Order: sequence, then structure tokens, then C-alpha cells
Amino acid sequence: MAHRAEKSGLSRDIQKKLEAKYNLEQEKQCRAWIEEVLGEQLSDQEVGMHNFANCLKDGQVLCRLLNTLNGEPMIKKINTQKMAFKQMENIEQFIKGCKVFGLKDGDIFQTADLYEVQNMSQVLLALFAVGTVAQNNGYQGPTIGCRMATANPRNFSEEKMKEGDTIIGQQMSCYKGATQAGMNIGKTRNIID
Repeated sequence: MAHRAEKSGLSRDIQKKLEAKYNLEQEKQCRAWIEEVLGEQLSDQEVGMHNFANCLKDGQVLCRLLNTLNGEPMIKKINTQKMAFKQMENIEQFIKGCKVFGLKDGDIFQTADLYEVQNMSQVLLALFAVGTVAQNNGYQGPTIGCRMATANPRNFSEEKMKEGDTIIGQQMSCYKGATQAGMNIGKTRNIID
């Protein structure tokens, strides 16, 4: 694991906030979903931010997950070597694959968020987003996250649209469109040259 110097000051406060956002229930849901989709157990079964990061750190599970959800391999070469830069390359391939898969930039994490356990809550959000987009793309297997809304355009006839013009809005109710135009309160201001 990459070792960093202990943070201090504002950086430490920000890191504590990020760690406080981490949700163990979401992690359990993600673990169960990944295991169900891939049909195999994750390497570390103990629940916790660092344990979950160790399961995903080499990027192989993430790449296989994306390939399974897509139906055909998006990530052609998954590195199985234990060298740090190869593992980070797998994570980077997953991130690029997520963009192609349909995730928005705000849903995706950065490599350091997972590899150096900087922002694991963002990793969880990204996994939920992958599950949501997979449902939208037609994946029929196990799901996680909510289903995205689809367009439901309304087509009203011209007659129906004109009916709406006859209805007085709630705001105008009994005042019939009254405004403050023409109201004077107090004395008017006279400006004399």
C-alpha cells in the first residue's frame, strides 16, 4: 500500500469529513452486488473501508465487473501483475470504461481515491452509479442503485391547451390579477429645481 505522511491542519479536517461520509451499509450492498454479478467471493470478507479498498485495489475485480455488466468486454487487457503502476492502470482502465459505459464525470472517482484510500465514499457512489447505468443500458442481472428516469413527453391537443387558458391560477384566485400599480403610501416626493 502506498504510504503518505499524516495530514495536518485543514487537510486533516477534510480527510476526517471524507472518512465520516463512508457508509458501511452501502459497502455491504456493493459487496453483495459485486459478488452476485461476478459469481465469486471478494478476497477480503471483513467489512470496513480499508478492507473493501484492499479487495478492489488491484482493479481486476472492477474491470471484470464492467465487462460483465456490458455483456461484451470493454476492457480487453486486465493486468494481473502485483506492481503498483499495473494495478493503477487497471483502475484507470475501469474509470475510462465507466465514461464509455455512460457515467457522468461527477459520478466517477480518481485513481488515488481507491488506490491510496483517499475518498472511498466516492468509490461507493461510483459503484452505485455503475449499477444504475447498467439497468438503463439493459442489464438484466442483479441490480444496485435506483433506476434512471426515462423521458415521458406529453402531447396535448390544441383544444386541451386552450382549456388551460380559462383557468385562473391559485395566485390570482379572488384578487383577479390585482397589483400594487397606482398605490401611494404617504406623501409623494417633490423634487424642485
